[in-house]
Amino acid sequence: MSERARTIDLTTAVERAFLIGLDDPSDSRWPVGRSLAELAALAETAGATVVGRASQRRPSPDPVWYFGKGRAAELLDEKVASDFNLLIVDDELAPNQQRSLEKLLDCKVLDRSALIIDIFGRHAKTKEGRLQVELAALEYHLPRLTRMWTHLSRTGGGIGTRGPGESQLETDRRLIRDKIKKVRAELADVERHRATAARKRDRNHVASVALVGYTNAGKSTLLNALADADLYVADMLFATLDPTSRQVTLPSGREVVVTDTVGFINKLPHDLVDAFRATLEEVKRADLLLEVVDAADLDFVGQQAAVQSVLDELGAGDKPRITVFNKIDLLPADGGAPPASETTAFVSAMTGEGLDLLRERIAEALRGTMVAVDAVVPYELGELVARARSSGDVEQNYEETGVRVSGHLPPAIASELTAAGRNGRRRSASSRQA
Repeated sequence: MSERARTIDLTTAVERAFLIGLDDPSDSRWPVGRSLAELAALAETAGATVVGRASQRRPSPDPVWYFGKGRAAELLDEKVASDFNLLIVDDELAPNQQRSLEKLLDCKVLDRSALIIDIFGRHAKTKEGRLQVELAALEYHLPRLTRMWTHLSRTGGGIGTRGPGESQLETDRRLIRDKIKKVRAELADVERHRATAARKRDRNHVASVALVGYTNAGKSTLLNALADADLYVADMLFATLDPTSRQVTLPSGREVVVTDTVGFINKLPHDLVDAFRATLEEVKRADLLLEVVDAADLDFVGQQAAVQSVLDELGAGDKPRITVFNKIDLLPADGGAPPASETTAFVSAMTGEGLDLLRERIAEALRGTMVAVDAVVPYELGELVARARSSGDVEQNYEETGVRVSGHLPPAIASELTAAGRNGRRRSASSRQA
């Protein structure tokens, strides 16, 4: 046998992806062209080369072919013309739709959900992130086992399998359900740890701010700019999966904890929202949300609608919020930015423009959750004064009997400070009488 004959090519074939989606005439909020462009960015993030795309105008998917049967058959011609070996569908497919398209085209077929789960799997770095992606993948694949294991769906033979037995399909379903149960238990531990950390922040009167927004809107870059941090940043979808918290100092000297969270996207798979629920609890616990919007994106309104949908699903849709329009350095000279208001801020996380105003906006929004205080704290309670300065918006002046602290504080520490002031006055009065 020649050396050439014994050589085996172990390289992975380049995945040449063809994209398809539906143009729903009743839904003008998210046009199919925009959705397929985003799907192309997702495919490229996953490492595929996009070689073509097609759409069909219809209100709902065909229950068997996704496209109408005739239009689906035309994909065979598209395959010959572009030589694609991967079909990616812009919506979540039912198992029978996926099976029909794979049989027709004799190639791998993925839907949008599977593609996003794959990207999450590539980018998850921490144990928690990997657990969350694993749970989403297991939940996604469980109802699709029939397609995956049709060739194994007969009862096995051999020693130990006689009697009633169970089919390979039933075995795999049981194993996946057991694995889902185990992963959920591990994620429940993560959630308990997060709850413990949140209670500690509450005891220390540290306000919590969560960054939310569409994927690639610049949340990590903004947190880097606010906290002078060095979080990983990349110009790609879902570069950040694992939540990261940093301390940010406001103009008054108050310190808050700002947490970067996973980006949202249109048609975000429910399995992923469910799997990342432990992480996204940080959004529900936050005192304030900063919704980061890519102001330079022509369809930022549609992106905001997708973000609102996920926040509603999490039960955080009505939380206090500042809308942060990022990337204003990329806007055209003649404007194009949305109107300003007290609940908006216009910034460039890259250049630093607008960050001072954003810090002031954050302080103003958090002040609404605090109460007014004016108390003289004895000098021996300097630690209490330091905590008040870091957890609220206060001024301090030095007087004969102590430090006068005035401004706004979280209710718990305000009560503590007021009580200390009263006790100080009583001790002072007692000493004068003596």
